[in-house]
Amino acid sequence: MEQITSGIAKAFVAAQKDFERTGLDAKNPHFRNDYASLAACIGAVKEALNANGVALVQKTHECDNGVRIETIFLHESGETMSGGILYLPAEAPTPQKYGSALTYCRRYSLLAACGIPPESALDDDGEAVDAPMRQRQENKTPMPVLNSKVTLPPAKKAGA
Repeated sequence: MEQITSGIAKAFVAAQKDFERTGLDAKNPHFRNDYASLAACIGAVKEALNANGVALVQKTHECDNGVRIETIFLHESGETMSGGILYLPAEAPTPQKYGSALTYCRRYSLLAACGIPPESALDDDGEAVDAPMRQRQENKTPMPVLNSKVTLPPAKKAGA
């Protein structure tokens, strides 16, 4: 097995050991269920990331009919690691629907990038994803893969 040598990889592995459970801190009045808010999701990882020299950034990408979020981890060495870009359509072209899609997308992008499962199978947006996942499993269709990458800072020149 290859030894991890990059700064961000070592820092991320160390941070992940200290990630906390998100907890169900919010209530959806429509579905009458509890779920982990975006604040709870960020709270579950931010302290551990920062303690290991890693900052969390969630970058938005241009999108006409929804939101595209990329969760990026920035190490104090200058190295970055991307969790890939996650797309979520907005239900309607209103500020409220875009805001809702943005919050959901940020939450799920962060959970996926950190390897944290949603706390509740009753999560309202998780339920919407569950049926297509079962269909893929029954048809043996592979899940789509997000593009992820690790970016290293430019190499230093000898004698510099």
